[in-house]
Amino acid sequence: MGSSTSRLLHVFFFPFMAPGHMIPMLDMAKLFTTRGVKATIITTPLNVPIVAKTIERTKTRGNIVVKIDIQTIEFPAVEAGLPEGCETTNSRTTHQKMFTFISSLKMLRQPLEQLLQNHDHPHCIVADMVFPWTIDAAAKFGIPVLVFNSISVFSTSAGVSMRQYKPQMEVSSDSEPFVIPNFPGEIKSTRMKLSTPTDNKYVEASLSDLMKEVREFEVGSSGVILNSFYELEPDYANHYTKVCGRKAWYIGPVSRCNKDAEDKGQRGKEPSIDKHECMIWVNTKHINSVVYICFGSLTNFRDSQLMEIAMGLEASGQQFIWVVKKDKNEKEDEDWLPMGFEKRMEGKGLIIRGLAPQVLILDHEAVGGFVTHCGWNSTLEGVTAGLPMVTWPLFSEQFVNEKLVTEVLKIGSSNDNPIKKEAIEMAVRQLMEGEEAKEMRSRAKELGEMARRAIEEGGSSYSHLNAFIEELKALHN
Repeated sequence: MGSSTSRLLHVFFFPFMAPGHMIPMLDMAKLFTTRGVKATIITTPLNVPIVAKTIERTKTRGNIVVKIDIQTIEFPAVEAGLPEGCETTNSRTTHQKMFTFISSLKMLRQPLEQLLQNHDHPHCIVADMVFPWTIDAAAKFGIPVLVFNSISVFSTSAGVSMRQYKPQMEVSSDSEPFVIPNFPGEIKSTRMKLSTPTDNKYVEASLSDLMKEVREFEVGSSGVILNSFYELEPDYANHYTKVCGRKAWYIGPVSRCNKDAEDKGQRGKEPSIDKHECMIWVNTKHINSVVYICFGSLTNFRDSQLMEIAMGLEASGQQFIWVVKKDKNEKEDEDWLPMGFEKRMEGKGLIIRGLAPQVLILDHEAVGGFVTHCGWNSTLEGVTAGLPMVTWPLFSEQFVNEKLVTEVLKIGSSNDNPIKKEAIEMAVRQLMEGEEAKEMRSRAKELGEMARRAIEEGGSSYSHLNAFIEELKALHN
């Protein structure tokens, strides 16, 4: 490692190749550069265009030159038993072979070590939580590693407690509730909502091994960086430090580094709708009159489920923006939509097939509610926009995030019903018209203001990032 104290502080950022991980880490790199830090993104060749687009938009901020570089490492897809080109979770081929894809990530260790061998060493590496082997790879060069934890500290701490005390083993059925032990608040869950995504015992064991490595990564690293802000989950942030024993910095919501509409509309891959067209549509709507529905980038609903959502939205009578992970096919009437649906919904509903400029939409004053799968990025973006939510978690830690939204923050109502017309209709009506929604909206607005203050000068996240940079400088002085 270079010992010159005059050298510009330089941080490598190494995101997992998934939209929900890459987008916040790119935002994080931009935040670091606002403090005079040079940032380098490590990624694979097919992901370079996404990173390059972000860098191109942020090269200059006023009179400040933003220092973000890219270094590529090859992803050995074919050697791992994957088709060539499987370098991101946001592709159909990778989605079908997700377990193989995740299992093959450790094959990036040798290319990373080669990169570190051939380049000036950074002052530290911020590595995604799914790359636990980076700590040993970087140790060869004396480089400290920090973990980027892409989920809430609430979910992270709950996971620590459940893995330590195993309350799920003390109940007699998948539906019997248990209290998460040694955890603030009386938070209950069930085995059904721990959501191992497969019944394959080999896969289950391998995922368990990965989570064990992630825990060890957190403990053995120089600390954990989270996309959250202290005021959002203070009891759990304190628990994470004092009980779980983790050193952590809360620097979110990192999406707030995107100040103008251009940046908000162009995060990640190109949206499937022209952002100006989207804004023209929503600009014609009254305040809090539109509900936004999105179940995330990894969810693939069956056509029959999409049909139920469409019928429920129409029956609700509400104006909506609905993001559907489907491409427009050549037929005028698509099989997953009721006959003539889009014609009847003209001016009342907007369907975005593929990717949406989500932050841009959520921040618009016409949007008054959010139906979400409770992925952490979406949850935090909803909080930051000050929106009440209907929570409809589908897998992974989404079920735990739901508890934070509905039971701790009290800005959302849960929906355990199957995706059916009647459930969608009722949930959307209550979100947009119900008395409870007014109270949730009031609390959500307060949290949205807290989120904005946290990232501004003098706020908690602003101060956490400064403290981390000062500590890194002191380490190298």
